Amino acid sequence: MENPCVLLFLKAPETGRVKTRLSKDLNPRAVLDLYRCFVSDILSTLENAGYPIILCHDPPDDSKAIRRWLGNRHPLMPQHTGDLGKRMADAFRNCFSRGFDRAVLIGTDIPDLPPGFVHKAFSSLTDHPVVLGPADDGGYYLIGFRSDSFIPEVFKGIPWSTPSVLEQTRRILETLGRSCHLLPTWKDIDTAVDLKALGKNPYSRRNAPNTLAYLSKMGLN
Repeated sequence: MENPCVLLFLKAPETGRVKTRLSKDLNPRAVLDLYRCFVSDILSTLENAGYPIILCHDPPDDSKAIRRWLGNRHPLMPQHTGDLGKRMADAFRNCFSRGFDRAVLIGTDIPDLPPGFVHKAFSSLTDHPVVLGPADDGGYYLIGFRSDSFIPEVFKGIPWSTPSVLEQTRRILETLGRSCHLLPTWKDIDTAVDLKALGKNPYSRRNAPNTLAYLSKMGLN
């Protein structure tokens, strides 16, 4: 197992299409700026961790916007149509078809994720077919497989964006007789309350400098 890959799920930076829950508390420009900071911070963490990264973007036909934003450092993979589960399953299939033997998928709601969690995710796949990073809202911030243990069934019939996502995913794995390694729980950033908590987390100053600098500039932290 010497060919790992990180799949980073992200959206093109368009006003009104990113971090929509934050729009209840912040103006659209601030939400868009924060989203750019989130992506900058998590991408920097992943780059420093040293694993190959594929940027899985939505909309699928907006690769030019992603290139203008993030440059040419990493290959792109358009997210296909369908719900989140189908898009994630398709991303893993595509990744493994490219010859990678381990892959973890991460979103952009965790700008302060410690890089050690990424290392733990890949190392855990040596002994477990699946790894999950539980989010404190009942979902997960990371999911990973080996190429020989990929289970698309874990993405089917899940009520996405609900507090039962992790529980139902684990139930499917148990039904299929697959063991799962759990990483430490981490916090997604979805609301203004989450943003305030972000500034109090000691990891944030090290792992999310762009986000915290913007929050300070706007008087939000």
